[in-house]
Amino acid sequence: MKDLSGTFRPAERIASLGVSEILQIGARASARKAAGHDVITLGAGEPDFDTPDHIKQAAWGAMQAGETKYTALTGTTALKDAIARKFSRENGISYASDEIIACTGAKQVIYNAMMATLDPGDEVIIPTPYWVTYSDIVELCGGIPVLVHCEADQGFRLTADQLRRAITDKTRWLMLNSPSNPSGAAYAAPDLHPLIDVLLENPQVWLMVDDMYEHILYDDFRHVTPAALCPSIAPRTLTINGVSKAFAMTGWRLGYAGGPADLISAMAIIQSQSTSCPSSITQAAAIAALDGPQDFLADRRDSFRQRRDLVVSRLNDTPGLSCRRPEGAFYAFAECNDLLGAQTPEGGVLTTDRALCNWLLETADVAVVPGSAFGLPGYFRISYAASIETLETALTRIEQACRRLSGI
Repeated sequence: MKDLSGTFRPAERIASLGVSEILQIGARASARKAAGHDVITLGAGEPDFDTPDHIKQAAWGAMQAGETKYTALTGTTALKDAIARKFSRENGISYASDEIIACTGAKQVIYNAMMATLDPGDEVIIPTPYWVTYSDIVELCGGIPVLVHCEADQGFRLTADQLRRAITDKTRWLMLNSPSNPSGAAYAAPDLHPLIDVLLENPQVWLMVDDMYEHILYDDFRHVTPAALCPSIAPRTLTINGVSKAFAMTGWRLGYAGGPADLISAMAIIQSQSTSCPSSITQAAAIAALDGPQDFLADRRDSFRQRRDLVVSRLNDTPGLSCRRPEGAFYAFAECNDLLGAQTPEGGVLTTDRALCNWLLETADVAVVPGSAFGLPGYFRISYAASIETLETALTRIEQACRRLSGI
């Protein structure tokens, strides 16, 4: 029957979805801070460094030169050339211009790819913990996320046996993120080879690789991407990257990818009906980022490593918590299962990781994100993209709060 009430009716495709839990927690923390509380927010996946000056100058130069119009749909020739040079220089992969696309952030890269390839009922394998956007995009595009739990004792990494068991005749993609958000886990060549072997046995399954954090790796861990490691898998691999994390350009919104020309062409069709081209000014800035000085990356990585070591050490000294030392990114993923079931001084019982994170925000004024948001309950994520002093204060508050719990 036709609805004549005038009541808003959302589309069924978003019925099971909501605003990112990370953003919701950030909003709650902001509201609490506005009410006068000294809240420390360790939820955002954003470097606390500023965009380097030479990148800002490139954007200003582009504006001064009148480069403020529409560009080619998938990016300017100059940007795509810079992306091709980057892939060749840093990753050992060669892409032609029609095998590269630039988008308004890596989220749009993923959305374009899924929208262009998924039919209703197609399955996408996602190792958990995973970035919250992955599964939501799959669902929006009519696919079915197949979540495979990867616990701390396996380094939060997918194994070949797990992948083999998860593949069905409906599987269309495997998504891999290294280093990972939220766990910081990274895949070395010996970890990737068995997974690639399984994919080679299943030619209907394509591989989506999110390398966004490749420059934030510690302890001499070497980044390697599957398309370079095994050229046989390259014809069905989409390699995604961007300028947000390494170059502290989150607000500039520029992600890019390299992959088979037919896939890139299909993704361009989706982009043509959504955002069209990325910002012309941001594209100029991204060229400066990719082709310009890279020496500052090591200094920033060293700063993040010091913070990682502090956070992991302090978390492991806190009753009821344990934390694996991540290989990269700027997140610590702490296990809190020993705290679940504990009683708070107020008389409540912390039955879930969400309840624990809510209690930490309300009583310790520290905002962290529950592992349930990333598909792996019993953990919480701390972003250590904050000053040492801020982290010290936050970790002290968390430790003091945990020591107030009983029954652990």
